[in-house]
Amino acid sequence: MLRPVVIIALTLTATLAHAAGAKPHAVALGAVRKVPYSVTGDPAGARADETDLRVRPLVVDGKVKEWTTGDAHDITDRSFVVRRAIRLNDALPTDAGGHTGAARWVWQRGPWLLIDRVSGKVTALRLPDYDPAVSDVVWFRDYAAYCGLNSTGRQLYAVVAQIAARRPLLSKKLHEWNPIDHPTPACTPAAWQREPLRIAFQPTGSPPVSFDLVGLSAVLVEDGDAADTADPSN
Repeated sequence: MLRPVVIIALTLTATLAHAAGAKPHAVALGAVRKVPYSVTGDPAGARADETDLRVRPLVVDGKVKEWTTGDAHDITDRSFVVRRAIRLNDALPTDAGGHTGAARWVWQRGPWLLIDRVSGKVTALRLPDYDPAVSDVVWFRDYAAYCGLNSTGRQLYAVVAQIAARRPLLSKKLHEWNPIDHPTPACTPAAWQREPLRIAFQPTGSPPVSFDLVGLSAVLVEDGDAADTADPSN
């Protein structure tokens, strides 16, 4: 009759020992520095007048995990998002005689990253209909609002995506999009309103449109949520 109690006690002891031995991770964004940047190296993401890009390292446990650009946004008290900066080898096989070591580095604005400060995990976000040449993401809670392009690249959409949700919360066509002849920027930054929860979009040269978002809550599950017993008042 004592055997089930012993098994439960051993299981609990092992779980507590594992939790006590879990290594904490140090996650931080380093100092900002400027790097050469132009529309030649990043034709989709750079403006014609840009000559440099402000980047800073994402450091996890003392090592540079990624390079980032722009402001970070806290999603929860342990997770935040920031845009990745990509250092890309732009060398052709015929450059410098075709030698492998003849690298030619350019910088590009990349996708958004989700970083967990506790686990140290870094995840690239796949935002629906996101296009680096068009989409200027404005964050609120775990929602990302931006103008995007559909799969054909010929229709401009108002999009609200939620981290960890399978489908966009909002995807409404704004107007047709000409990939060659179009205004820059495509839209002014989206404007959030808290109560009632509302988002407004304004394509360049068009009147603003707004949408109400009803009955939404966070769906992001962070590693260890079920076992997290920290006091939220601290």
